[in-house]
Amino acid sequence: MQRRDLLKALATLPALSYSASLLATPTATNRKCLLVFLRGGYDAANVLVPYTSSFYYQSRPTIAIPKPNSGAQASLVLDSNWALHPALQKSLYPLYQRKQLAFIPFAGTDDLSRSHFETQDSIELGQAINGTRNFESGFMNRLAEQLGGKTSITFTDQIPLIMRGKVEVPNLALKRINQSGLNAHQSAVINDMYKSTQLGSQVHQGFDVREQAQRDMKQDMDKASRTAISSKGFELEASRMASMMRDTFNLGFVDVGGWDTHVAQGASSGSLAEKLDELGRGLAAFADGMGNQWKDTLVVVISEFGRTFRENGNRGTDHGHGSTYWIMGGSVAGGRVTGEQQEVNAKNLFQNRDFPVLNNYRNILGGLFSHHFDLSPSQIDRVFPGAKPYNLGLV
Repeated sequence: MQRRDLLKALATLPALSYSASLLATPTATNRKCLLVFLRGGYDAANVLVPYTSSFYYQSRPTIAIPKPNSGAQASLVLDSNWALHPALQKSLYPLYQRKQLAFIPFAGTDDLSRSHFETQDSIELGQAINGTRNFESGFMNRLAEQLGGKTSITFTDQIPLIMRGKVEVPNLALKRINQSGLNAHQSAVINDMYKSTQLGSQVHQGFDVREQAQRDMKQDMDKASRTAISSKGFELEASRMASMMRDTFNLGFVDVGGWDTHVAQGASSGSLAEKLDELGRGLAAFADGMGNQWKDTLVVVISEFGRTFRENGNRGTDHGHGSTYWIMGGSVAGGRVTGEQQEVNAKNLFQNRDFPVLNNYRNILGGLFSHHFDLSPSQIDRVFPGAKPYNLGLV
């Protein structure tokens, strides 16, 4: 075929379908993103610790994380205002030091219900909170659509709301790990050891109280987690997830449950610390598992809300508002705490109880996706209608 004939043939092709195909395929075709949703509302104030705030230590007499350089369980300095929970020292702190991890405090949604389910739904939809809602259109499915139907996967039992939509997305259920501590047999052995002593009655009563408390806590955790995998399960499955993302998929979603810490939350050690340790090791394993594609990968860790700033009477925290988002990746301009911030004191609490939301999640994620995937403003508006994305310079 002569060049002239080729040009004539191309001119007869349907112009609309040709241009639509070009618009739907961004230049960043090999870039990847995993979104990790911590269901239950994790306590952001004990992960990103406002160690220069005396109000923080007054508000949390038993669960506050000690100041940096104050002992073996001290927090880890990030900058002049913020420190990191020591449970993340071996896993995520090195990524922060390599400038591959950043934190955005005072982040979240406009949803004020403080309901796990309503707020999770609100975030997963990614739609304006005061507009008409389409419960068959999650924002990550809309993102997949704008990426030209690039391969996506959700590491969940069922397709979550965030991945519902026009693009077909497969789901892969991950392993479930029991994190309940002593099992029934172990409890019975300890009971037998003490039953003929003066402490027998007290030990037996103690186990009864403990088991009832565990049942109540587990019911609350299970409801808030919506069948999400545990932090231990995530740690064990992270490398397998990385191999699949590395070889096949561009977009991934996983939810991790167990963050509803109303009772016995702990400080540098305890329930929350154990979950953070497992989560951190899982995220570090995922980063390692991505190999040379880590430089093209974005990981975003979010939760439906934060917790109350003051600890409650059960040495835990209750449903709050503002949270902290984690942004990770081989090319992330990390090693910093960014976004709009304000001094941590009683005067600046939202409704005298929570961190306020100064950085709206739709604006944060819209800006990240725009730069990471080279999407146009109109494409981002299809993902987050009416949002006002801003560039934090992270990608």
